[in-house]
Amino acid sequence: MPAAPKSRLGRGLGGLISAAKPVVTATPAPAAGAPAATPAAGPAPAGAPGYLEIAVSMIEPSPYQARREITPDQLRELADSIRSEGLLQPIVVRKSGDKYQLIAGERRWRAFQLLKIKAIPARIVEASNASSAALGLIENLQREGLNPIEEAHGYASLIRDFDLTQESAAERVGKGRASVANSLRLLSLDADLQGYVAKNMLSVGHAKVLLGIADAAQRALLARRVIEEGLSVRATEKLALAAKSAPGARPAPAKAGLTAKDTATVAGIEKKLTSHLGARVAVLHTPKKGRIVIEYRGNEDLQRLLEKLGVEA
Repeated sequence: MPAAPKSRLGRGLGGLISAAKPVVTATPAPAAGAPAATPAAGPAPAGAPGYLEIAVSMIEPSPYQARREITPDQLRELADSIRSEGLLQPIVVRKSGDKYQLIAGERRWRAFQLLKIKAIPARIVEASNASSAALGLIENLQREGLNPIEEAHGYASLIRDFDLTQESAAERVGKGRASVANSLRLLSLDADLQGYVAKNMLSVGHAKVLLGIADAAQRALLARRVIEEGLSVRATEKLALAAKSAPGARPAPAKAGLTAKDTATVAGIEKKLTSHLGARVAVLHTPKKGRIVIEYRGNEDLQRLLEKLGVEA
């Protein structure tokens, strides 16, 4: 039933993995002379089923990790917190050959590496590849703040790698299907615009408005204007509506001297250049000669374009 995944998500990652069968194995011995792992003391009592201290070197990252970037500042802050307060939540792993594979807690694991602590408290569970990917995504969504593009890639990975429908992927992570579908739409944005959303230069609300503009050049120009002028979503909606209703928004007729096929090819080149440069590009082509016109807004935008083209000012 639809309500079940939501209630499970509300209980946190611990509730989701509570049904997984814990695996208890011998604790890997840390290297001789290794520093004690006292700062890593977690909430699990000694001997709790499924919890062990595992050598940090015996753990491998998950191939299904949705997070694309862990900044040094974030890692240092977490390491300082662990040094001061200890590890508040053990990582979650599964057996992988002679080692262990992370399901949840990559930042905590990397912080332990930064602190040069040899062993880390972990909960060991049995999980399929699909369950491991879903649990890792949930962990990031609940605790570690994925940016919207990372979240969308996480859903896309679940669907692609494990042959799931949007509905079944949504059920696995305790989200509504519409929420997952809206997130996946962000991946339809041009690469530069996805980068703006990932860096919080554009909000998801802005992105949804931009997705309603079919022309890539108009999308890119409006995105740059939103960033430069700090426009609200409502103001962006008004500009998008004006752009879609403007005469220039309609497909241009075939240019003189060009076949319909050639005109379509030129239009495709314009779209690719616009997407790559993040600026409106017009390719004025004839069978004998032509020009490429690149629009920019102000000195900073010009400097950005020159850097993109590898040209020194």
